Amino acid sequence: MVDEKKIAMTPTVEISYLKPEEQTMLLTAIESEQATPSLSQAQRIKKPSQEGKLTDDSMLNIMTEQKKPEQYNVTISGDKLRKYFPRSYTLQRMEDREQDGFTNQHYRPYQPMCGGKRPRRIQARLESGTKSLI
Repeated sequence: MVDEKKIAMTPTVEISYLKPEEQTMLLTAIESEQATPSLSQAQRIKKPSQEGKLTDDSMLNIMTEQKKPEQYNVTISGDKLRKYFPRSYTLQRMEDREQDGFTNQHYRPYQPMCGGKRPRRIQARLESGTKSLI
C-alpha cells in the first residue's frame, strides 16, 4: 500500500509493530471502511496490540473515527493580489481586507470604471466645456 501511495509512511511504521493476524484484521477494516489510518489512529491501534488487548471491535472503532480535515496554507504573490484591489491600496490594506472577508464576498479582479478611461460621452463633454455630466 505504501508503494501504491495509498497509505503514508509514518502510519505504516506504527502498523509494522502489529502481529501478522492483527495486520490482516487492519487490512479488512481498511477495505471495509475505504479509509487508511492516520498516524494518530495507527498509534492508538498499536498500543492495545502491544498490551495484547486489540480486538476487531476496538480496531474498527478507531478506524471509523472522524479524521480532522486538512488545513491548507495559501500564499499569493503581491502581483497576483493587486489585480483584486484598486491601485491606491497598500499591501497592508489588502491583507486587512482579505482577513475581513474573502469568505463573505465574491471577489473579482478590480477594474476601474471603463478600464481606467472615461466613457466617450463624458470625455466629449469635458473637452467641449459642458459642466453637466448627464
